[in-house]
Amino acid sequence: MLCELCDCDKAHNFHHFIPRTVHTNKWFRKRFSREEMRQGIELCKGCHGAIHDLIPDEKELGRHYNTRRRLLSHPRLRDYVRWKRERRGG
Repeated sequence: MLCELCDCDKAHNFHHFIPRTVHTNKWFRKRFSREEMRQGIELCKGCHGAIHDLIPDEKELGRHYNTRRRLLSHPRLRDYVRWKRERRGG
C-alpha cells in the first residue's frame, strides 16, 4: 500500500486523525465518537514525521486537521507533499 498523502513511498505508519494522546480529553470525547477517534490514514515515515514536525500541538492537530483534506489544507504540509511528489516525478 502506498502512502495516502504522497503516493510515493510504501505506507508503514498509521496516523490517527485525532491523536491517541487526546482521546481521554473531555473536549474530544464530547465531539467525537470512539469510531471517529479511531479513524486515520496509512502513511510513509516521511509524511508521518512531517505532520508531527509541522503541527506539533496534538490538540491543534485533532481539532483542526482531522481529515486527509484538512491535513492537506495546512500550507507547509501541502508544500511538503507537493515537493515529495515532484521529487519522485509524479
